[in-house]
Amino acid sequence: MDSRTYIVAVLAIFSATSYGADKHKKPGEPSALDKYLQEALKQPTAPAQPSAGSLWSPASRLTDVGSDVRAAQPDDLVTIIVAESASAVAAGATQTSRTSAAQTQISALAGPKSPTGGAQNLLNMASSQALNGAGTTSRTSALSTTLSARVTHVLPNGYLVLEGTKDIEVNSEHQVVTVRGVIRPADLTTGNIITSNQIAQMEIKINGKGVVNDAIRRPNILYRILLSILPF
Repeated sequence: MDSRTYIVAVLAIFSATSYGADKHKKPGEPSALDKYLQEALKQPTAPAQPSAGSLWSPASRLTDVGSDVRAAQPDDLVTIIVAESASAVAAGATQTSRTSAAQTQISALAGPKSPTGGAQNLLNMASSQALNGAGTTSRTSALSTTLSARVTHVLPNGYLVLEGTKDIEVNSEHQVVTVRGVIRPADLTTGNIITSNQIAQMEIKINGKGVVNDAIRRPNILYRILLSILPF
């Protein structure tokens, strides 16, 4: 069997084995919002019960006749205005210096010796160390979008859990924006609108596919191994 054919066959088996191992990976850790929901939903709430002989019913459509139209129940819609920007800069500098020396001398050993003799300087050591380092790192990100989210849970304290997804496809470019978080009903403005800075435990995920993503995506492991082996 040709050596190149053998190498390609081994790499194909390795890639298939890695793919099978990835399929059996353990599920990832729950996010901060999922942990918050698990803790909040553990608190039991007793549903309102009508009094005996009363005409009032908690399931009546006119129960909240005096309330506004703000979102308060599951499946209600809320418009989220996402305007997030983050900037971080860190700089550091280190400078050290150290110098050491050691010297000993034997002037005479078993009789007079000439100044240029081999035992004139039995030990003569000197060392010097210096470190001068500096580094700077900076990161800036910005996100601006608007999307509608659905109320998925109503927590025992009345807070609302939102989850919304925006799917955009333009010229073979596919982008999905997902926003999740917890809000207070009192923060909703007219028209059920809320800004992203009023959302607690907020999660924003942006996934994209298309020509641009393919151009910047890292090549797969099989291709990288072939590039490191083949001479052309």
